[in-house]
Amino acid sequence: MCGSDKKLGEIRALILVGGYGTRLRPLTLSRPKPLVEFANKPILMHQIEALVEAGVTQVILAVSYRADDMEKELTEQVSKLGVSLTFSHETEPLGTAGPLALARDLLATSPEPFFVLNSDVICDFPFKELAKYHRSHGKEGTIVVTKVEEPSKYGVVVYKEDGQIESFVEKPQEFISNKINAGEYIISYI
Repeated sequence: MCGSDKKLGEIRALILVGGYGTRLRPLTLSRPKPLVEFANKPILMHQIEALVEAGVTQVILAVSYRADDMEKELTEQVSKLGVSLTFSHETEPLGTAGPLALARDLLATSPEPFFVLNSDVICDFPFKELAKYHRSHGKEGTIVVTKVEEPSKYGVVVYKEDGQIESFVEKPQEFISNKINAGEYIISYI
């Protein structure tokens, strides 16, 4: 894991796992997308292991589609990592902001910032650096962006030179920027 050995404190993570995974069909017809294996383990376990390595003490999964499968498979695997795992159930998929509101009481247990992740992100997770950067600027939130060749396929993030976000543009037809939302955030207590 990148960064220093210093842990992050009582920091939590909310992982958005409620989608249907339609672009990964037929793999997702029999299991939810976060449980599809990548490098011999479920995609989601790569994230959870990186969060634990960074010092995260509680992982909250915002579940909807095939929630029982998620609970059954992940509860045992995650308990071996020594981290608390909680499920926040959506009765219908709520997008990105909806699960935050639904899990508000779970996130309010500590004044520390918390991570929010899309469940299908696979990368070398810079969680320690992200937390350090977030704390250094003192704003409400930090979003990770990444550069792509074809921004018209994604949600583009338009921001000022100082990093302040001006707008989000979903799948722009004309070039605005090639920086897109990478599905990793850290947010101060809501």
